[in-house]
Amino acid sequence: MDAEPSMASIGALIGSPARSAMLALLFDGRALTATELSQAAGVSAATASEHLGKLVSGGLLICEKHGRHRYYKLAGDEVAEALEPLVHLVRHKPAPIRQVSSEQKQIRCARLCYDHMAGELGVSITTAMVEQGYLVVKDRHYDVTITGERFFAELGIDLRSLRKARRQFAPQCLDWSERKPHVAGALGAAIKDLAFSLKWIERTKHRRIIKLTDFGRKQLGQKLGLKL
Repeated sequence: MDAEPSMASIGALIGSPARSAMLALLFDGRALTATELSQAAGVSAATASEHLGKLVSGGLLICEKHGRHRYYKLAGDEVAEALEPLVHLVRHKPAPIRQVSSEQKQIRCARLCYDHMAGELGVSITTAMVEQGYLVVKDRHYDVTITGERFFAELGIDLRSLRKARRQFAPQCLDWSERKPHVAGALGAAIKDLAFSLKWIERTKHRRIIKLTDFGRKQLGQKLGLKL
């Protein structure tokens, strides 16, 4: 019973088109000003301030002051993982496949979910790591196997440091477009950072959409047996 008011309040918060637009803009992990968020939501500065106040009070956003400016960002990776599919449902009505835009196709293919990879690419990488025996599923989290320890060490990912981080190590995040889980948390973020640093993926004009490079496609094929 105690959870019902909380769920209702979250539903009310994300049900507003302006607030859902603001939240969607923050899913790539950035911190933005009220001005930037008001422009994205198409509302006045005063209205944006009111919306942001509700999102902060509701525990979905945090506000940080740097000099004269206030920056807003999601309250954490767990908040991002829980909200992304809900905000997507609010902002996008179901449409026949023939009406899916090019941007929607790209978002479904490869995108950032807060600070880790999602979409077909994120799910494919996670699934391959499980199939290769590097990860095992346990209680809605991923555990790294002995073979996986060696695999990640060869990639240059420091698992010991990740396990000490003040966040979940490798939770499952249900992908709204693939309807399957991908790895999130500290490990998911480290895999994404590695992919960027090695030029396996690159950013696009759309801040959330990422693109798999030809080099990345080749490397993922060699290391994980993926055919993308």
